[in-house]
Amino acid sequence: MSILLRPSAESDLDSIAAIYAHAVVNGTASFELDPPDRAEMARRRAAVLEGGYPYLVAERDGALLGYAYAGPYRTRPAYRSTVEDSIYVAPSAQGQGVGRALLAALIEACEAQDFRLMVAVIGDEESRGSIRLHGSLGFQPVGVLKGVGYKHGRWLSTVLMQRPLGRGTQEPPSRSIVKG
Repeated sequence: MSILLRPSAESDLDSIAAIYAHAVVNGTASFELDPPDRAEMARRRAAVLEGGYPYLVAERDGALLGYAYAGPYRTRPAYRSTVEDSIYVAPSAQGQGVGRALLAALIEACEAQDFRLMVAVIGDEESRGSIRLHGSLGFQPVGVLKGVGYKHGRWLSTVLMQRPLGRGTQEPPSRSIVKG
């Protein structure tokens, strides 16, 4: 069966919270140490949507496989055309193209809203899959912040990558200031 990509819905929150909790407890994609509960995940999703950013899910046969969203890279107005992506895939769906489908759809949604740059802040230099995924969709490495987080008994770095969107940074933005 094929993967269905669609905007997230309130009814997805239990699955979204479970996918994220697994990533928090077992991985380094997030530097959170304790998984937030469903109510907090609902609050975070609402903030993304209220800010005018896309929040997508991938499903197959009614099962949620992963989710992705864009949010502000930074909150100051000069950053209004730059977004940061977040992608989480259920352990059972990893390596099946779900992350790639979500990121490609997220890029398309952000370009449709005339965002100009997407930044990936990838937790852990050992996250080779995420680094390869972003590279395959046009992201370029721009730096590594060494030892900025401590989790699972070790210091973690973050890999910074970026990708132009749509008309990129060759001309001034046409976006008004994003809400929020």
